[in-house]
Amino acid sequence: MPTALSVNVNAIAFLRNRRDLPWPSVEGLGRIALEAGAQGLTVHPRPDQRHIRFSDLAVLRKLINEFSDAEFNIEGYPTREFLNLCQEALADQVTLVPDDPSQATSDHGWDFRKHQGFLVETVAELKALGIRISLFVDGDGDEDAMDVVKEIGADRIELYTGPYGGCFDDPQKASSTLTLLARTADAARARGLDVNAGHDLTVANLPGLIERIPYLAEVSIGHELTADALTHGMAETVRRFRRSCGQLV
Repeated sequence: MPTALSVNVNAIAFLRNRRDLPWPSVEGLGRIALEAGAQGLTVHPRPDQRHIRFSDLAVLRKLINEFSDAEFNIEGYPTREFLNLCQEALADQVTLVPDDPSQATSDHGWDFRKHQGFLVETVAELKALGIRISLFVDGDGDEDAMDVVKEIGADRIELYTGPYGGCFDDPQKASSTLTLLARTADAARARGLDVNAGHDLTVANLPGLIERIPYLAEVSIGHELTADALTHGMAETVRRFRRSCGQLV
């Protein structure tokens, strides 16, 4: 089964929010992405709404409902407000990240041992609503941490691939980083967990990731995909990333 592509529209919303104007349209570009074959949309509604606004969620949920196989992935730190947003937006998947509200972007995974009790309660609450749960993890090769993820009750992990993406000019470091990511992924899979990935993934580095983790269920990509769309247009960019995911020849 080819790796699914979920288009993260946060960067589009961030650009829109630079002016008090409705463009670029998050809904409009999300529609183009889905029509080009993306399997879903991802958002990260931060408390300050600096990119995705809470009001965007209902609009995007309605859009996704038009595409029978598309999913809505909502990621964020599980405050009560965030959990309520996930319920109201009927998220198909929730990716829990350990972000401080002041962070510019997600840049590390959970300390599962430290936050196990909190995550057990949060995951149980969301799963009772029929939502698939993914937990953001450091791809550092910590195999024992996957035992804790399994105990927490998550369905998936999402590998933080920022360090891998940051090795674009250092093939040797990229190779060693990929080895650690794969060790984490293999440990998760051995425990019955599915594996997603996200952060700084590109058309160029996706094939190497998928070659080493061929069972990768989904990638969520925003920054580079949005940057590429400035050159190639959203539809062609989605097709380019789908090719890198093994969906198109």
